[in-house]
Amino acid sequence: MKKDPFIEYLKENNPTEKQKKYSWYTAIGLQEVDGLETSDYLKETAIKNIKGEISLDETKRLIFAYYEHATEREKQNEEADKVSIQIAEILSKKAFTFSVVEFLKTHKFLFLDIYEHAGEIRKFNISKKEWILNGASVTYGDFSSLKDMLEYDISQEKSVDYSKFSRDERIKHIAKFIADLWQIHPFAEGNTRTTAVFLIKYLRSLGFDVTNDLFAKNSWYFRNALVRANYNNVSKEIFETTEYLELFLRNLLYNENNKLSNRQMHVEYMKKPDIDKEKPDIDKEKPDIALKRMSLTVKTKANIMRLNDSIKNDIFGRKEIMHILSLSASRSSELIKQMLDCDIIVAVKGQGKGKYIFK
Repeated sequence: MKKDPFIEYLKENNPTEKQKKYSWYTAIGLQEVDGLETSDYLKETAIKNIKGEISLDETKRLIFAYYEHATEREKQNEEADKVSIQIAEILSKKAFTFSVVEFLKTHKFLFLDIYEHAGEIRKFNISKKEWILNGASVTYGDFSSLKDMLEYDISQEKSVDYSKFSRDERIKHIAKFIADLWQIHPFAEGNTRTTAVFLIKYLRSLGFDVTNDLFAKNSWYFRNALVRANYNNVSKEIFETTEYLELFLRNLLYNENNKLSNRQMHVEYMKKPDIDKEKPDIDKEKPDIALKRMSLTVKTKANIMRLNDSIKNDIFGRKEIMHILSLSASRSSELIKQMLDCDIIVAVKGQGKGKYIFK
């Protein structure tokens, strides 16, 4: 199986390259919040920058030149590649001002070459269907008062004295602040990536190191945690909570090792049986599903169990199956089809094509 040279290179430990590695890894990982993937060419070029072979400006020139002659298929990675470069650049700089102007400038810098409305506050209301909410949407800020809401949240945060807080209080406060800021959703697109970059820069200004791989590996969890922090459905006993965001921040700021599970944040999670405690009774299943499961070979069943043990409640695709089970692309695709036929996994929407989760 072909290994990702970018990920392999990141495993090397060279302190002089630590910040570059972190910036690029975070920049690339954050594209997942919108179901985007970077190209292999971007990763290869990023490695050259990390090694010091080319500057960040030269990296940008190479990528932009690449897309001037790219095919339509190659252009599917254009937004992810170009925004990754911008994120890597902004994270490489120490300069930061905690203000509404800085927040708007961050969006403009990240998406200047992508959206015509980069840096501009939206002039209409929006809603977004969320997998984690069974297709429901968070109630975002009204377009007529977005600037006022941003000004209020930023001004309130400026007056906070963190020296008076305990560690737990700091985590809870930061979680509530960033959840409220994200809920405003002042832009038509790119809100989560902008919020994440702004948060990283703000946390640095508070003295936190923030150089681990949390955003790179768990960017979609971060977004889902923001969603759950801003969603209420009292009729269904669902209430907004920052508990998931707090787990993320504890891992990010204090190097804790809390489990970050997207599946456990799903609004239907508590209504489903625990797969580790209650195994399905094959005699009670639909006959066609039961027969299909019985027809699986011993080796296939073993592969499914091994995959489930490794993936747990996380979202996965063909690449993860190839890596974990060392299967070919075609065999991995066939395994996915078998699991879908047997009602073992379900497709996840909003995360790009070919993403699944165990039921």
